Amino acid sequence: MAGGGGGMQLPQRVKRGKKSNRKKPNRLNFAVDMTPLVDITLLLLTFFLFTTTMLKPQIMEMKIPPEKIDAGDDVKVKASELFNIFVREDGKLFYQYGHADGTMSDPESVDIKKLGEVAIKQNLRPDIGKNRLISVLKADPMSKYEVVVNVLNELNLAEVSIATEISKETDATTGSPLERRRKFTFGKFTEEDKTLIKDL
Repeated sequence: MAGGGGGMQLPQRVKRGKKSNRKKPNRLNFAVDMTPLVDITLLLLTFFLFTTTMLKPQIMEMKIPPEKIDAGDDVKVKASELFNIFVREDGKLFYQYGHADGTMSDPESVDIKKLGEVAIKQNLRPDIGKNRLISVLKADPMSKYEVVVNVLNELNLAEVSIATEISKETDATTGSPLERRRKFTFGKFTEEDKTLIKDL
């Protein structure tokens, strides 16, 4: 074929340096207004703050004796209504409960994981009235604070089952379900207590 019509077979190459005739698209400059987004975020945050149930502090209610009793006076209670919990210096736990005849049982060793079951059993004893048992925690001054906290946690967890069982019975005077009234106190760890659980 004559002539320089090579463009029929191979694509023609555009020489470097030549500008193409294509127009560049116009780029639009835009900016995002963050003010509405901030407003929505604050509204959502406020909404969740007011609708979310806050974590209640884990506290234990403790009642003091009546005003007519001085701080130095001894408060006499029945032995059958006592449930003593001992914390020894090495961290081992023991419990002791009272009998109807006014005597106390021998201390028994108990694991921290079983303490809740023992507390439930003692509080639901049929030989004493409901809500009459007094739990007394006596800890050796040299025992670890962590052990005492664990004992309190187990007793608090046991309260759920105790309150549920007590609420199944009705009050004879009002006819409404019985309300759980917890009785708990810290007792002084005496030398007699130390000797009582020393060799157990």
